Amino acid sequence: MMESNSKIALVTGASRGLGKNMALALAGKGNDLIVIYNSSEQEATEVVSEIESLGRKAVAVQLNTADTKSFDAFFGTLSGILKTHWNRDTFDFLINNAGIDRFSAFADTTEEAFDELLNVHFKGVYFLTQKALPYIADQGRIVNLSTGLTRFATPGYAAYASMKGAMEVTTKYLAKELGSRGITVNIVAPGIIHTDFTKRAFEAHPGLEAHMNSITALGRVGQPDDIGGVVAFLCSPEAGWVNAQRIEVSGGMNL
Repeated sequence: MMESNSKIALVTGASRGLGKNMALALAGKGNDLIVIYNSSEQEATEVVSEIESLGRKAVAVQLNTADTKSFDAFFGTLSGILKTHWNRDTFDFLINNAGIDRFSAFADTTEEAFDELLNVHFKGVYFLTQKALPYIADQGRIVNLSTGLTRFATPGYAAYASMKGAMEVTTKYLAKELGSRGITVNIVAPGIIHTDFTKRAFEAHPGLEAHMNSITALGRVGQPDDIGGVVAFLCSPEAGWVNAQRIEVSGGMNL
């Protein structure tokens, strides 16, 4: 088996929502995919089928990104997958997208909820990326995910936004430390987007979407398609000189 010349992107939380859109956008640009899912195996399999219908290669792999103790076993599995499917030891793009939503006022946030957010949005990303470094090819890309909530404050998201703020700082340090390998590191900060996370909020508060439309310069809430293309761009040759940047993709919220 000859070594594949295709670029390979690994996307966490890729079975649905923004992660699915990122995976499909990357495939549309000619990349192969490693689709990481936690519990939604059937949805991940469907994403793999969609990617294959675009003429690209894809494999779904299970991982709980909050469980740092599982990372060594995961990369052992991944190493075999890279060799079997691509005859390679490395992949090119790491997209740290997996996330959870925990809404609570600062005064009401429990230590358990805080730790869940910490493990998924900061600790898990930090150590998954650390473990991934030997497997990311030189001249590769890392794209992290933040939120518009690090720029403007919305009550109920203090813990969540704090974890994302930590990732924004980590992104700059990673860019500095990995520059000698030609690896760029950027962070994308979506505004409010129609996803599983926001569906419940829109349903519970009938006037919420109209309000969000009114505070957004482009006059509407975002769609997953608004985000995937930006991530794909950051993994393209055209974005090779974009590094250590926070790129907000919010349509101009709260300007």
